[in-house]
Amino acid sequence: MHIFRYISDLPNDAKIGVIALGNFDGIHLGHQKVLEEAKSIADKLGSSLCMMTFEPHPRSFFAPDGDSFLLTTCRNKAGIIEKIGFSDLYIQKFDADFANMSPEKFVIDILVKGLEIKHVITGWNYVFGKDGSGNVALLKQLGKSYGFDVTTVSPVFCENGKALSSTNVRSCIRENRFADAARFLGRYWEIEGKVEEGKARGREMGCPTANISLAEYLHPQKGVYAVQAAVDEGDKAKWFDGVANFGNRPTVSGKGELLEVFLFNFSENIYNKHLRVRFIEYLRREEKFSGMVSLKKQIDIDIINAKEILGKIK
Repeated sequence: MHIFRYISDLPNDAKIGVIALGNFDGIHLGHQKVLEEAKSIADKLGSSLCMMTFEPHPRSFFAPDGDSFLLTTCRNKAGIIEKIGFSDLYIQKFDADFANMSPEKFVIDILVKGLEIKHVITGWNYVFGKDGSGNVALLKQLGKSYGFDVTTVSPVFCENGKALSSTNVRSCIRENRFADAARFLGRYWEIEGKVEEGKARGREMGCPTANISLAEYLHPQKGVYAVQAAVDEGDKAKWFDGVANFGNRPTVSGKGELLEVFLFNFSENIYNKHLRVRFIEYLRREEKFSGMVSLKKQIDIDIINAKEILGKIK
């Protein structure tokens, strides 16, 4: 997977091709339909295939003090689209200059002069340009003027008849409906982050944890989860079952929110490595215990419950 952040960095063989446009937060089944259509068109044309996304997410740019909400970082997206068959990811910086760019300037400067595209694929509700003033109808009109084709992909619908969106997935996660989130995503919701050194309290209790800050990711409810995790090694990643706590660690007067992951049958030193964590099922809310002995008793129960749940999804 080749990742580019500046148009000037793109080699010629990454230009004059097919591009999928969108935020693609979550890369849910609706997004995947867009990406698969882009791949199909690129295969027919024998062209290069690229996905363009934006960083930061426009919502983060316009409301920088808002709650964390991302389902997937650009690092996540790269891994997912590579499996679909994309070789290039272009990450457009979303700053004040870009936010104020007119729809036509975006098409001319970025798509035509910069990327030299010949076919654009978007979702049915794609908007672009200042204040979201450009839509797919305008994109098709501009395509005719500047020599590229446009394909828009129809939505995937939920059971309630509404179009599937990243908002649907976020609602599932906030409500601890991880099986529903997995149906919409086509996989379990996954985060990844660098493992930080902690105070080794878990190790002292016989259950050492890998600590990760969720940062800009959507924060699930504070509590304990059955999870699967793997050190990020792409397709070679080896997955382990485990149990994780997300929260403030009130029993030990913890500060700040962390995800603490205890993996079963795992003993490697993974400090400073990137760990991928899949949320499988919510077990219980985070609690403050009277001491480490009562906390350890509850952890033992959590491990038993997690193993039972995870054993059913093999």
